[in-house]
Amino acid sequence: MLAKVLSGSVIGIDAYPVEVEVDISLGLPTFTTVGLPETAVKESKERVKAAIKNSGYKFPDDRITVNLAPAHIKKEGTGFDLPMALGILRATGAIPESKLAAYFFHGELSLDGRVKPVCGSLSMALAAKEAGYHGIVVPYGNRKEASVVEGIEVYGVQNLTQAAEFIKGNTELPKERNDISRLFTKMDNTYGDYSEVNGQEHVKRALEIAAAGGHNVLMIGPPGAGKTMLARRLPSILPPLTFQEAIETTKIYSVVGLLKGDQALIVQRPFRAPHHTISDAGLIGGGTAPRPGEVSLAHNGVLFLDEFPEYRKHVLEVLRQPLEDRCVTISRAASSVTYPASIMLVAAMNPCPCGYATDLRHECHCTHQQVERYRSKISGPLLDRIDLHVEVPAVSYRDLSSTPPTEDSAVIKRRVTAARRLQADRFQNVSIYCNSQMSSRVIRTHCKLDAGSRAMLEHAAEKFGLSARAYFRIIKIARTIADLAGQNNIDAHHLSEAIQYRMLDRSTQELS
Repeated sequence: MLAKVLSGSVIGIDAYPVEVEVDISLGLPTFTTVGLPETAVKESKERVKAAIKNSGYKFPDDRITVNLAPAHIKKEGTGFDLPMALGILRATGAIPESKLAAYFFHGELSLDGRVKPVCGSLSMALAAKEAGYHGIVVPYGNRKEASVVEGIEVYGVQNLTQAAEFIKGNTELPKERNDISRLFTKMDNTYGDYSEVNGQEHVKRALEIAAAGGHNVLMIGPPGAGKTMLARRLPSILPPLTFQEAIETTKIYSVVGLLKGDQALIVQRPFRAPHHTISDAGLIGGGTAPRPGEVSLAHNGVLFLDEFPEYRKHVLEVLRQPLEDRCVTISRAASSVTYPASIMLVAAMNPCPCGYATDLRHECHCTHQQVERYRSKISGPLLDRIDLHVEVPAVSYRDLSSTPPTEDSAVIKRRVTAARRLQADRFQNVSIYCNSQMSSRVIRTHCKLDAGSRAMLEHAAEKFGLSARAYFRIIKIARTIADLAGQNNIDAHHLSEAIQYRMLDRSTQELS
């Protein structure tokens, strides 16, 4: 007898429907899975067989063939266990066909019949909705994340028997519902507050500009100047995630399996800080079966690279495409996968190998050649893609011991959010969301300079030997500074402030 159960598989972070066809025919007892299954899918037969028997159902002693269609796409993961088991129960007549045709099924089976959580349930729910199906049945542990998709019924099952009884109509499962607005009100500030940082007011100003325009930042300063402390508090001043951004980010974490417990939605901008020993595959993604890397896990948030020159050079160079295109494409012989990677890169480094070139309280013993060699670990093309270069001086004892009133993150965040609203209105007819994403054509439309500003920028370009990319990035920064001031036009003082944030475009002698 032939049975069909609807399920899905994930490519990248998006799911597509898969039809699980189960045929039971006379012959020697065998269990064959076809349709390009990878190892975990092939091993499903042992889990399915034990789960059916231990749930009190009879496992057929016949020839079982399971086809996963479309057969030309490789299937991965353990989520096919539940639909395979239900297909076998349907083919043996243990359950009716009625509800099988209306629902997606997705879940891993343990040997005793329990349905265990799997990765990618949010993507599966979105795929089921797009395909026009009535609902989706997922593991009980995945019900929260799947239920953020509106317009589709979501049911969580704890074991195979419960799923079978639901299909028979003997058990009513509660529909899982989520109050999306309530999820966003439950946010906790886990990143600290800028009111805790004494001194470094000009660095806070630079980070405020970066947050307002989505710009990349490089901080250069001696050890203990507060670079890491400042970077880790940056998410506290970023504008709130929109629902669409939260869905995009949650899909990535769902596919990788990093959602915590019953977490339904990621409502805070992510902050990722990988160690400098990370590989290029760990940073941008990869592997035999490609998985998202740290760049994609930081999507819509901050990627912080501390001790920037200590990363291997080839690892840093792979950042070029994500910083430019805001996505990562991983190509393999059989397929190509694209992951989103719209990030704010925040990097920190010392000014020299010993770290004290700009610290007046410590003597630097590095030679000119050592400083050049140290800074050359970061290539010019990569530096060009970093908008703001900010010097972070050592903090004086007076700043550390005093407790002057400083702005907290909430105050700065309000200014940043207001600037982002201006940008959203400005770019409503263009598929970009902040100033850092402007193309040269958009810059010419929205960033007109007067004669004095053009002359100032021309002088800076000649003096510092700015590349075309650095030239346009200065204009983008100036546009953000004007937005923070609530001004439509870019004035000369906006541009002069933007130019000072390109310190690494100057010579090493000026910085030492």
